[in-house]
Amino acid sequence: MLLCIDIGNTNIVLGLHDGAEWSARWRVRTARDNMPDEYEVLIRSLFSQRSLSIDAVERVVISSVVPRLKGVFREMFDDGLGITTIVLGPGAKTGVKIRTDNPVEVGADLIADAAAAHELYGGPAVVVDFGTATTFSAISAAGEFLGVAIAPGVDVAAEALTRNTAQLPQVGLTAPEKAIGTNTVHALQSGLIFGYVGLVEGLVARIRAELGGAATVIATGGFSRVMAPLTSAIDHVDPDLTLEGLRVIAARNR
Repeated sequence: MLLCIDIGNTNIVLGLHDGAEWSARWRVRTARDNMPDEYEVLIRSLFSQRSLSIDAVERVVISSVVPRLKGVFREMFDDGLGITTIVLGPGAKTGVKIRTDNPVEVGADLIADAAAAHELYGGPAVVVDFGTATTFSAISAAGEFLGVAIAPGVDVAAEALTRNTAQLPQVGLTAPEKAIGTNTVHALQSGLIFGYVGLVEGLVARIRAELGGAATVIATGGFSRVMAPLTSAIDHVDPDLTLEGLRVIAARNR
């Protein structure tokens, strides 16, 4: 079996693929200070809850935007468990040509997204990934990574707003019935949710124009299912896009 792991700033998403389909998926909180043994205990527990054994894992492929955890997970799997591990970065065959000024700056998760988007939906394409940051990746018709726009994630914006004001409360990130808020909660929800709809539509329109006027837009990330029904700018919602990209890249590194 193949274990795909996407290590983000807030969450770690894991997916177990049996060669035909995803057998299991998990989402856990990112703990930057955990040691390899601590993560091994956690992952063994996750497997056990699904009556699975980590001994069935033949290969692991990892994308990480948390530098320290790359080494932690490689040590856990390569050295501790003896499982072949691919970490996205120099030396990994992704099949994605990076056409940016400084390719080493591009996050591994964005490369995985690009690999999956081109494999599953073709190109040109725009991937909107709703995570700790909201990213807009441009992929050419040939599957090249052309660049990205990065904005704060919705959760980050909401937290910053309540932390830096004296009277604004935390609110649930759901869409209110109308844009004109008649109380504080609805006013905040309108600005955060409908404001992000405007952000998505505006950036997608600009990127599409720079790609020649037509591109398939794929939304992924934890907040994608909330945003997609509120705009016609998104063509597909694929919460597992990053995991799919890791699966595709693993096949290219056999």
